[in-house]
Amino acid sequence: MNTEKSSSTLNVLFCIKKHKLLKSGEAPIFVRITIDGRRQEIMIKRSIPAEQWNQAKECSKGKDRTAKELNHYLDTVRAKILQIHSDLINEGSPVTSEAVRDRFYGRNPEKHTLLGIYAEHNRKCRELIGREYTESTVENLIPENRKIQS
Repeated sequence: MNTEKSSSTLNVLFCIKKHKLLKSGEAPIFVRITIDGRRQEIMIKRSIPAEQWNQAKECSKGKDRTAKELNHYLDTVRAKILQIHSDLINEGSPVTSEAVRDRFYGRNPEKHTLLGIYAEHNRKCRELIGREYTESTVENLIPENRKIQS
């Protein structure tokens, strides 16, 4: 029995976009997620003056309150990305940079089952009794649903 475990390499890197300065003169901060060589960028809606950014440490150089808050926020974002990566592995879902990005933004693709789709169809048909469907037509759908279940 081959019990080889598939793993994915994850790299989380915080950067600034020096060439796309905001009107305030600050550089927007983004996160680059790399999983198995495939990259995705996530804009985290934070910015910083370019001279205040320490790329080696991936954080703000300052020691004032706003710099500390920004660094704390960056730590929180990193922890969230690592948690999403861990959740995808535990769920047995495909672990891709796109999946991590989509989960980060809250775009979870809904999982549909055949029974769920059929139940939703039957519910809509019941609402249309008297307008588009007769009661006998809708009642004929129930045995079909039982066939799918077994």
